[in-house]
Amino acid sequence: MHPFRFGVQLTSLPASDWVERLRRIEALGYASVFWPDHFTPQWEPVAALAAAAAVTKRLAVGSLVYDVDYRHPVVLAKAAATIQVLSGGRHEFGIGAGWMETDYREAGMPNDPPGVRIERLEEALAVIGSMWRNERTSFDGRHYRIRGMARAAEMPPGMAPPRILIGGGGRRVLSLAGRHADIVGINPTIVAGRVLPDTPADLAPERVREKVGWVREAAQKAGRDPAAIEFSSLSFVVAVSDDPRSLREALAKGSGMTVEQVADAPLFLTGSASEIRERLHKRREQTGISYIVIQGRDEAALERFAEAVVAPLAGR
Repeated sequence: MHPFRFGVQLTSLPASDWVERLRRIEALGYASVFWPDHFTPQWEPVAALAAAAAVTKRLAVGSLVYDVDYRHPVVLAKAAATIQVLSGGRHEFGIGAGWMETDYREAGMPNDPPGVRIERLEEALAVIGSMWRNERTSFDGRHYRIRGMARAAEMPPGMAPPRILIGGGGRRVLSLAGRHADIVGINPTIVAGRVLPDTPADLAPERVREKVGWVREAAQKAGRDPAAIEFSSLSFVVAVSDDPRSLREALAKGSGMTVEQVADAPLFLTGSASEIRERLHKRREQTGISYIVIQGRDEAALERFAEAVVAPLAGR
């Protein structure tokens, strides 16, 4: 099993003390900071991650996740390789097929069917991977045609390219992740282009186990070692409490899950410190999920979670 790691997802930080906030996250023992990639009011991830890398020493800096449709893969390959160099090898390159309908509509971008976007993602990964490793890249696909593009960036001797993180909820994108990703994020399926009331139920414990199985099956068929893949989850509610019953009941009512499913679903980390730690151990044994990313809006909550969960589990 992979050791536990804990990350923080941010969208923006106060302009007056963003450096101090990032360094505080690092000091609390978190392994990484992530930025999503949407056109909602948030910091742009390429710029934010480069800045985060410049003011920290240990934190991995990652995207959750770049949308393949927002940037041509040649542009994205160069940006990610540059962040890898500037960070000293700390970039976790998250990329996905896109899902948020409002992003596409408001930006005037074509929102192709999921199958087309996933196909485009796989082509983009081929282009990006080649540009990280080869002096010249040519590619002739349905979506991209590259003619002798130069290497994305010269990395120092011994520095590996960024680790690839692919998140998804459906079988096709998770199978792609099994073929290509170093880190796989297990997400709910969002086929409507927006989060619906029943979306969280797609991460009920039994669904999580099924999704992990798709990844491992695809990895094995591709000749990869499924055990080498690091599995991650993104939690939207974190509440360290000795009496979580009322919160779990409210979450169950709004998510289409039972109270017990809420207690054991990766989307929600609720309960006493010891219960959360026990459930994370159990989930890792059953699914392999060892990389837990939480929301970073509440600084006090980050500190409580770091004391109760991160410090006892990180690296173990």
